[in-house]
Amino acid sequence: MTEKNKTAAVTMDLMNTVEAIVFASGEPIERERLMQALELTAEKLDLVLRDLQRAYDERGSAVQLLMLGSKVQFSTRPQFAEAIRNVLDMKRNQPLSPAAFEVLAIVAYNQPVTRAFVEQIRGVDCGGVMNTLCQRNLIEECGRLDLPGRPLIYCTTADFLKCFCMSTLAELPEIRDTAEAAAVLENAQESAPTKDGVPPGQLRMQTDV
Repeated sequence: MTEKNKTAAVTMDLMNTVEAIVFASGEPIERERLMQALELTAEKLDLVLRDLQRAYDERGSAVQLLMLGSKVQFSTRPQFAEAIRNVLDMKRNQPLSPAAFEVLAIVAYNQPVTRAFVEQIRGVDCGGVMNTLCQRNLIEECGRLDLPGRPLIYCTTADFLKCFCMSTLAELPEIRDTAEAAAVLENAQESAPTKDGVPPGQLRMQTDV
């Protein structure tokens, strides 16, 4: 085997290894965990992930590799949503309310934020709405402020990126105010997440291993 063929074989083996790990994880997996487990640099892992993503795209696979900030995950493509729901009898959640979109916009554009910060902007109690967003796995607790009472702070999740077809928060469009931000998010989300937090057409791939 020539050196070139050996290099290609090693690369393919590495791609297959990453593919197997991401597939088996089911949940979005941190790139950092992959780097540590496989002893890869960030640049090398990014190259492997891009090659793997391109391979799925080029063959027109029903499966895609999603880049979700610091995490990666396999999912099905949106155009197969209806067929998946029909076969697996998956139900849609009720769409988010305008208030929920507004709170989500405040968190997305200002994160990390406290509940008090959100309520200061909206002028009303937001506890129930924030609990709903946490249950939908669109926002999550990400720490506490070093202030009296140590209030919780919140940020968006990988599922938030997935719901709005973004790879990073840098893809959020520029807005002038909260109302406009809420409208942008509402328009971007064509349908609500399914009951397990994954948007329609993006079913998580899981195995029994």
